[in-house]
Amino acid sequence: MFMPRRKVRIETERLTLRAPVMQDFQTWSRLREDSADYLTPWEPQWSTDHLARRGFTNRVYWAQKSISNGTAVPLFLIRREDETLLGAITLDNIRRGPAQAGTLGYWTGQPFARQGYMREAIEAVVHHAFERLDLSRIEAACLPENAASRGLLEKTGFKYEGVAQSYLQINGRWRTHVLYASLRGDRRGRTEAG
Repeated sequence: MFMPRRKVRIETERLTLRAPVMQDFQTWSRLREDSADYLTPWEPQWSTDHLARRGFTNRVYWAQKSISNGTAVPLFLIRREDETLLGAITLDNIRRGPAQAGTLGYWTGQPFARQGYMREAIEAVVHHAFERLDLSRIEAACLPENAASRGLLEKTGFKYEGVAQSYLQINGRWRTHVLYASLRGDRRGRTEAG
């Protein structure tokens, strides 16, 4: 049975994936601000305190609480060679019982896009979810016109499942999304209870 761990650290070829800490605030806020034009078309509307220390403090608190409770795994992508923050990935909405599923979300700062970092992070988080957290289904959604994100999901083994009308509020309005999922190899067929 899954037991939540207080700390999550995942190492990949080039990255360390770890929970945000308060010392990340300046780097995170600068990267988000510098990448705002690149990120905002794809994200929920930023709150008024999105880039403020108070907002970041709440984010760090939520991350620690979510990891401890086993409800989410929010991680920053840190490039090991120079300790640079590149973006973030979150396995959220973790559901136990019959579902054994979670939802994946991610972003990369504009200077680090299309260099394979997020592909590396997604593969590592999905592996962690399947092998360490005993999840068997990871879901992800993106805007239909977000070709980069759709391609990334497909390259990392996610399969297209359909369309969700008015799925999320993005940049201030309800938007339809395309849905993807990655299934653990044993997800198909009978369960121990079946």
